[in-house]
Amino acid sequence: MSGPRRSGGSWRDRQERDPYVQRARRDGWRSRAVYKLEQIDKKERILRPGMLVVDLGAAPGSWSQYVSKTLKERCRIVALDLLPMDSLPSVEFIQGDFRDQSIVEQIETALDGERADLVMSDMAPNISGNKAVDQPRSMYLVELALDMCSQVLKPRGDFVCKLFQGQGSDQLILAARQCFQRVRVMKPEASRAGSREVYLVARNYQL
Repeated sequence: MSGPRRSGGSWRDRQERDPYVQRARRDGWRSRAVYKLEQIDKKERILRPGMLVVDLGAAPGSWSQYVSKTLKERCRIVALDLLPMDSLPSVEFIQGDFRDQSIVEQIETALDGERADLVMSDMAPNISGNKAVDQPRSMYLVELALDMCSQVLKPRGDFVCKLFQGQGSDQLILAARQCFQRVRVMKPEASRAGSREVYLVARNYQL
């Protein structure tokens, strides 16, 4: 769930040439996606010491890694992905599909009666290349992530989520505006220019 996975030399070649991929390797980050969160955080100031975070679609873990490092481990992160993820300071990892009720219950157990200050999701489906198939799949994941906020996010909490512009995205933004005080759509510089990928940044959750 952590991102599109493709095969083929052209994609690998693009990855190798990507300056953010090269920079992530140099700086010790797990993936280039870290710079998207960093750029969002610099503009929105979503992180603060002592916060409780739920990271959906976390693997390989660069977003959790960024939060833990930025807050000098003064935080608690519950991270989830279908794929395994190497351990990180301040992170409790759950492997599974959060569409399964048993996994939702594991998340709630890990939260230990608390509600999260931030829910973040960099999830994307496996890309088929067929927009008519890929867009509904991606919107379904965003809808699930937004619904997760109703289960785990505290009042005045925040939500950051990957969103692909297209069919259903405008309706999703409207739905977010019904339960958050402020909603902004951002395209970080680290997002590839030709991609429909943007990020929904929703502040001050209203139960």
